[in-house]
Amino acid sequence: MSVEMVDLLQLVVDEGASDLHLPVGSPPILRVHGHLLPLEVPSLNPEDTERLMKSITSDTNQQKLREVGSVDFGFAFGGKARFRVSCFRQKGVIGMVLRCIPRSLMTLEQIGLPPAIKDILFRPRGLVLVTGPTGSGKSTTLASMIDIINNERDCHIITVEDPIEFYHEHKTSVVTQREIGVDVPAFSEALRRALRQDPDVILVGEMRDLETIGAAVTAAETGHLVFGTLHTTGAAETVDRIVDAFPTNQQEQIRSQLATSLICVISQVLLPRADKPGRIAAFEIMIATDSIRALIRDNKTFRITSDIQTGAKYGMNTLDAHLLALYEGGKISYGELITKCKDADSIIQKLQHGNKPR
Repeated sequence: MSVEMVDLLQLVVDEGASDLHLPVGSPPILRVHGHLLPLEVPSLNPEDTERLMKSITSDTNQQKLREVGSVDFGFAFGGKARFRVSCFRQKGVIGMVLRCIPRSLMTLEQIGLPPAIKDILFRPRGLVLVTGPTGSGKSTTLASMIDIINNERDCHIITVEDPIEFYHEHKTSVVTQREIGVDVPAFSEALRRALRQDPDVILVGEMRDLETIGAAVTAAETGHLVFGTLHTTGAAETVDRIVDAFPTNQQEQIRSQLATSLICVISQVLLPRADKPGRIAAFEIMIATDSIRALIRDNKTFRITSDIQTGAKYGMNTLDAHLLALYEGGKISYGELITKCKDADSIIQKLQHGNKPR
């Protein structure tokens, strides 16, 4: 008996899975709360994965898969969920991974962000970066922020994504959503055009190359509130990554631009909960104070972490401090605390002076 895509998608929704893997030589696999769970059905063969792929992939995307070997796109599963799909060839056969994008957006409180973050969403200009590894919930955090702006500000929001994940309806704001490869060829091109479309807020799905980073920083300087993502962990590393993307002779200029335009870096990781089923996010939050702006300008990013440690009154905290608080609250395990923190020695020392590991 062959499995049908509609049944698999329904199962993802019913089980609250984040991802569905469809590899040849294995049964379909759900990722639930961070763990892979194979379904108790026969293994998929090459004909199965090709049939499942064709059931949700347009002719254009099938052609791209044949020509390039992989294709990414998004689609709606009725009114229940959206899925971000990656189809690819491996060992000459087709494999797929589908990420479930929930229909309902979380509030900042539900995500676990402090109230200080909401104030940032009402700034007239500047750069807000949400960073972290793949699958750490960056898209969810950004979509929730855009939703708050959409509800509470009257402005023109432009999002540039690859592919579009959360669909935003026009509310108090007008929302224009452009998809890479469908509406516009590249992030840098979309950003260049966006500046002529009277935007107030711009979301850049990924700042992956020098041209896009440069355009995002310039847009933030010239009177727009810009949101972007990077695959970095920690505020200091994020600043370094942006600066290092530029040739040496331009690095001083980009440091100066960043020092002026950067408002906030939110760095996040997603962890399995120890107290109940599900996952919980841990954050490092850096708000650009005058002191931090000076550190960026003077190429002293190694001192940013100590400013974050002492910046609680601005809503700042280090990733390690948040992880420790989650562990002490019984929300994550000792193993997760030690593997995800940046300075394990210092965490172990703190625990030896206080609570013993559970």
